Amino acid sequence: MKLNNLRVPEGSKKDPIRVGRGISSGKGKTSGKGHKGQKARSGYSRKAGFEGGQLPLYRRLPKRGFSNANFKKEYAVLNLSDLNLFDEGTVVTPELLKETGIIKKQLSGIKILGNGSLEKKLTVKAHKFSMTAKEKIEAADEKEEVI
Repeated sequence: MKLNNLRVPEGSKKDPIRVGRGISSGKGKTSGKGHKGQKARSGYSRKAGFEGGQLPLYRRLPKRGFSNANFKKEYAVLNLSDLNLFDEGTVVTPELLKETGIIKKQLSGIKILGNGSLEKKLTVKAHKFSMTAKEKIEAADEKEEVI
């Protein structure tokens, strides 16, 4: 078998339906849209869940329960490798991170993740630490403080 011998299997490719072309196609005149009305117009699209003006199901059903999504805490995350740009012996605080431009917003606090490694002796102050970050900081004989 060679590439120049390949053929499309018979019946696998169909021509697109050309609406509005004569009577014999079955899609002529009104092109399968019936007579007049909103659905016959161009550009028609219906909202998901629209029930023809009847009160939609999602509005008829009672709303129950509680979602904690409004009160979720979002932390500005930072990897250990990002802290290597500070000089040795520096006390890394959220204010210092914001000054240097490493983080844009403090959000609900700062969380240090354990990606990469610390090559300098630093004291890191943050609101949260991941388990791997804690282990790596302690293994390097450095200090971490939870604010």
